[in-house]
Amino acid sequence: MKIIFASHNQNKVKEIQNLLGDEIQLLSLTELGLEEDIPETADTIEGNSLLKAKYIWEKYQMTCFADDTGLEIEALNGEPGVFSARYAGDRKNDDANIDKVLSKLSGHENRNARFKTVITLINEGQEFQFTGIVNGEIGLEKIGQNGFGYDPIFVPEKQGKTFAEMTLNEKNLFSHRARAFHQLVNFITEYKGINS
Repeated sequence: MKIIFASHNQNKVKEIQNLLGDEIQLLSLTELGLEEDIPETADTIEGNSLLKAKYIWEKYQMTCFADDTGLEIEALNGEPGVFSARYAGDRKNDDANIDKVLSKLSGHENRNARFKTVITLINEGQEFQFTGIVNGEIGLEKIGQNGFGYDPIFVPEKQGKTFAEMTLNEKNLFSHRARAFHQLVNFITEYKGINS
């Protein structure tokens, strides 16, 4: 059985393939030779995840899934949210995004935030969504060398350190992305109607 994962990120593909086992083969966008940018014009994380999955389904008519992730900060009314990757501009620069968040939060006592990943699976035209959330807070400065994106300033609750201070294995035990992908994997492995 083959399923398309709407991503060029080979690390993500390997991670999910490992969870799925040998019976299901993931095909990345790179393997499909799809280089064009998939539209991400929705105003929610759920919407962008759905847009990407629908784009692939309509193009290939194969079972597929797509994910979208955002950081939502309470004191900033949910920003950067759906604009997380390009919060400081279209260059998608992690350091610039982090600097903008820290600047906007300057003077705020409430630093509550959450990371949210939404995955949309489309099988035979049917849509299914899976959501993973990790609550935490934004630190006062960048700490840690691991991870990517906002990991150096996001401190998950009850952890006492940023995602960027954790190994990938530590982060994958409970991260927003891992929680959403585990739901997806459980659904795929248990759901008998999946066709490719």
